[in-house]
Amino acid sequence: MNGIRIFQTDKSILRKSGRFILPVIVLFLVLNASVFSQTKTGTTIGQFLLIEPSARVAGMGNAGVTSYTEAISAYYNPAALGKLFKSDVQFTHNQWLAGIRYDYATLAVKVDESNTLSLSFTSLYSGEIDVRTVEQPLGTGERYTVTNIALGIGYGRRLSDRFSLGLQLNYIQETIWRSSISTFAINIGTLYRISEDGLHIGASISNYGMPARYSGSDLRVRYNHNPDLHGIIDNIPADIKTDGFPLPIVFRVGIGYPVRVGMNNQVFISVDAYHPNDNTESISFGAEWRFRNIIFLRSGYQRLFEEDSEVGLTLGFGLQYELFDYDLRFDYAWADHGRLGASQRFTVSFAF
Repeated sequence: MNGIRIFQTDKSILRKSGRFILPVIVLFLVLNASVFSQTKTGTTIGQFLLIEPSARVAGMGNAGVTSYTEAISAYYNPAALGKLFKSDVQFTHNQWLAGIRYDYATLAVKVDESNTLSLSFTSLYSGEIDVRTVEQPLGTGERYTVTNIALGIGYGRRLSDRFSLGLQLNYIQETIWRSSISTFAINIGTLYRISEDGLHIGASISNYGMPARYSGSDLRVRYNHNPDLHGIIDNIPADIKTDGFPLPIVFRVGIGYPVRVGMNNQVFISVDAYHPNDNTESISFGAEWRFRNIIFLRSGYQRLFEEDSEVGLTLGFGLQYELFDYDLRFDYAWADHGRLGASQRFTVSFAF
């Protein structure tokens, strides 16, 4: 009788979870058909949103849609918030390409066993760049900067011991010299565990928002409406109106599987498939070896099958130290970018 009751309870949980899974899958399929029908490489704004912040996941080929052990996991899949074990604070510094500085900070607070709220902040700063023109290719003597920021607030809920949902709202601003663009976007995701310590299935959509236009003093010009009719009158103030540029929407779906090897060792394998709106489809995969929950070694490969890809091998390691009920963690990742060189990420974490 106990076995029958347990089986009935599992079926009830699965039915309840299915009520949420089906609409989300339908939404993903609709968006996939309408939004991702063309490849438009290099036509979207907010490219800094595609820089993955987690040193842990970066070391595993950036295959993170089924990861849920840290607050930054919400970047890959907001549903991960519902499965966090503790509240978590994390900060990542990324030595990005061409001397660009990238920083990411996030806080996830568990409201109760099933609900978690998060805040995140992303910053990218180019440093000073010489202004060059056709007439003055060596520089005009002026300098400009590119500054991008994103502020996010997220919520994740664990609906059962196997299924969770998540949502994140982001405010995005991109500034180039004296012109800027700003918009809002949402990330949504689901995460499902097939069995205890078994296969995980995750799916998410990131950066789904409305197109936005640039504005600012750099777009102000002096204009002559009709020189043939009015003569040369080139002192009429005007603003250039740009087209609306879309955000880099990414659809992720993946699987993760933990494999225990003896009492002190565990290997976690993850595979993600990507479908972006501004590039070709690709697959990333990686693995993490964990020893006594203290030492972590990672490796992976990202963007396999992507057309003209400049990324590939990734490597990383991590250290974790438990002090009373607190977890202190440090993670490092190295990623190959082909002719562009390599990038390095450092993440510091504090779970409580």
